[in-house]
Order: sequence, then C-alpha cells, then structure tokens
Amino acid sequence: MHIAVAGNIGSGKTTLTRILGKQFGWDTHFEDVDDNPYLNDFYSDMQRWSFNLQVYFLNSRFSQILDIRKSDKTVIQDRTIYEDAYIFAPNLHSMGLMVTRDFENYYTLFNLMVSLIQPPDLTIYLRASVPTLVNQIQRRGRKYESSIRLDYLKRLNERYESWIETYKDGKLLIIDADSMDFLGNPEDVSSVIDKINAELHGLF
Repeated sequence: MHIAVAGNIGSGKTTLTRILGKQFGWDTHFEDVDDNPYLNDFYSDMQRWSFNLQVYFLNSRFSQILDIRKSDKTVIQDRTIYEDAYIFAPNLHSMGLMVTRDFENYYTLFNLMVSLIQPPDLTIYLRASVPTLVNQIQRRGRKYESSIRLDYLKRLNERYESWIETYKDGKLLIIDADSMDFLGNPEDVSSVIDKINAELHGLF
C-alpha cells in the first residue's frame, strides 16, 4: 500500500511521515533534500535553476514510486509527484522563474511518467496557513530556506488549495496543520491515526 503526505514547505510533512512510519511500522520515503545538488543554488537564483531542480525532483519521486510499487510493504512517502507538476512548476512558470519552453518540456515528461504509475492509495494533505509555514520553516533553521519570500509561500498555498479541490486520484484525508503539534502533543498524533484508520479500514 502507498500512503503519501502532501503539503506546502514547512507544513510538517517530514515530521508526520516519520511519526506515522514509526507508529504503523510502515517503510518511509523522504524528499531528497540533504543530497539535492540544486537546492541551494535554486534559492539563490530561482530563474537559473528552476528547471534543473524540478526535473531532479520529478526523477527522484518517479524512482521512489517505482520502488514503492515493487515492494510488498506499506510505504509512506513525503510529498507526491503531483505536487511538483500541479503546484511548484506552474507556480515558477507563472512568476516568470521558468521559461515556457522549459515548462512545456517538463510537463511532457511528467505526463509520460504518470501514465506509467498509479496514484497513492491514500493522500494526507496538511493544510497550513502562511504564518504556520513561516514559523515552522524558521524553527527547523535550514539555511537555504531563509530567503523564501512570503508571496512565494502564499502563491503555493493557493495552488495547493486549487489542486485539492479537484483531487480525484484516490482517497484523500485533509488535516488542519494550524491546530496540530505533532511533536509536542501526542493527542494530535492519535487524532490523525484514528482518521487514517477510518479512511483505510472504515473504523470509527
């Protein structure tokens, strides 16, 4: 089974993925951040490195999905391949940070990839306001994220909401991340676990 956690930068995806993997005994697949050769350059010069970064993420997530579908274990994945194509790449394009030629090339590659895979069995969307995102970005203190602009996060949030409103690629669970503290409040984690069990097994 394939579970995925979706959400904006700083919404708590990695934290929740790690916690749920431990609680349920699921294998975890995380976004390639530490070893990503483009991320630092991208935040320094988005226009120059946007296409390179998006293709890198697309390839990384496609490879993850192939591994997940080959496995006989339940796997939880930090961020979906759909977020790259429906949120991040078009946002960069609309902001003038990815030229049309590169965007069209990227989207053609994405469409080819998704024709060969299946969507997650359950997608967990962490809905978070910009203040929550900023607070959590500052708390984790990644140097390359210190230059992220508020309008960039706001635009991403708007695209996330548009994507979720029309999401039809499997079961969807929406979590209000503004009211959750996954690290500090075990009851919040228990609440999410109950909701996941209800989606997967029809309990509660």
